[in-house]
Amino acid sequence: MKITVLNGSPKGELSVTIQSVGYLAKIYPQHEFNIIHIAQKIKRLETDPAVFNKVIDQVRASDAVLWSFPLYILIVHAHYKRFIELIFERGAEAAFAGKYAASLSTSIHFFDHTAHNYIHAICDDLEMRFVDSFSPDMHDLLKEEGRRQLARFGQLFLKAVHNQVPTQCQYPRLTYREFSYHPEFPPNPVATDGKKVVILHDEQQPDSNLAKMVARCRSALAGEVTVVNIHDIDIKSSCLGCLECSGNYHCAFTGKDGFIDFYKVTVMTADVLIYAGRMVDRYLSSRWKMFFDRIFFNTHTPVLVGKQVAFVISGPFSQVPNLMEIFSGFFGFQGANIVGVVSDENGNSADLDRLLDQLSARALAYVQAGYLRPQTFLGEGGLKIFRDDIYGRLRPIFAADHRAFYRMGVYRTFPPAELNTVLLNTFVAPLVNLPPIRKKFDKMIKKQMVEPHRKVVAQAKAHEN
Repeated sequence: MKITVLNGSPKGELSVTIQSVGYLAKIYPQHEFNIIHIAQKIKRLETDPAVFNKVIDQVRASDAVLWSFPLYILIVHAHYKRFIELIFERGAEAAFAGKYAASLSTSIHFFDHTAHNYIHAICDDLEMRFVDSFSPDMHDLLKEEGRRQLARFGQLFLKAVHNQVPTQCQYPRLTYREFSYHPEFPPNPVATDGKKVVILHDEQQPDSNLAKMVARCRSALAGEVTVVNIHDIDIKSSCLGCLECSGNYHCAFTGKDGFIDFYKVTVMTADVLIYAGRMVDRYLSSRWKMFFDRIFFNTHTPVLVGKQVAFVISGPFSQVPNLMEIFSGFFGFQGANIVGVVSDENGNSADLDRLLDQLSARALAYVQAGYLRPQTFLGEGGLKIFRDDIYGRLRPIFAADHRAFYRMGVYRTFPPAELNTVLLNTFVAPLVNLPPIRKKFDKMIKKQMVEPHRKVVAQAKAHEN
């Protein structure tokens, strides 16, 4: 059988993920694995229709497609995303329809599920027959069990293609409503009171819903507000994955385009950030993806701690919960506080006026009150995944992250360093778990757990509003 492998790494043959594909090709030589380095050749795919059509012809002639990619900011690389956009823009969907598909990534399991959810949904949109996803750790190929499971994945995928097994669509087709937003009443602007508000958007059509929504957010704020179209930022390329930044945050693009200076001066100094974008397939635009990918000049160091973040979306946002999962995971990891999301998928223009006004007002109220919502599993768990790996096996590579994690206190509970915790685990825990003591302890634990909290409640005094 002929398997077309669409490689989503900007590093081409030097991709860790593509080595797993090479392993499959080696152990199953009776099948033909044709690798196309999509992310690496995106410029030619965009500018030369003949090059793009050659890829589509290869897909059309294949028995199955393997989407192979590393993770970049909780999803696929911007260049891979752009290729997917080109498929729909150029009407090439028919070449994919009916083809069997699977996805393969490597990572440290930081939101790998959102990347695979995205690719699976794209396959359903293309009417492909999606079989399975495989998401090993980046070092699993070096382990016997990792190779064994990879071989099984390949075997089961190839068998499914050969036997033409039935598959079921998991992600329903998106439905867009016909709605034109026209603000109906004047806003009641909220004073920024010296807080720095930045609105970032990617809209290039001045009469679109998104353009009007951005304008409404701006008019709902009285004071200095910076509004930037990210197409106007000098960004030469998405992240190259070269890792030159890993030791001291020195990006390969330093001094070669304007992104780093813009991000440091405009974004990292903001109090409120409003991100506005149009949905393109199951995400925002590839321009937005390029913007997010290039944030990696800070590697994995959170640089948006304490900032208030809001989203303005044009499109069926509620139909793609994976997108909110990505927002929550990334900005939670960054230490930012998500104020809310407003989309144009429901209500009339008056409703949208009120929602946008309230979103802007709430963002200002949160920053003025110093309100930061407690982290959920997405932010807390994500940071701990990086905490463990940066402290351990990735420390030699990401030295800048390691120094930052020490400075920011990310390591303060790993390994447990507080004297009280050490004493508790060394002396008290073994004593408590002696059978006679444990029996009494179990009867007391509910009351003892809540007692310190009751004392706090008892001492609380009324706040003045």
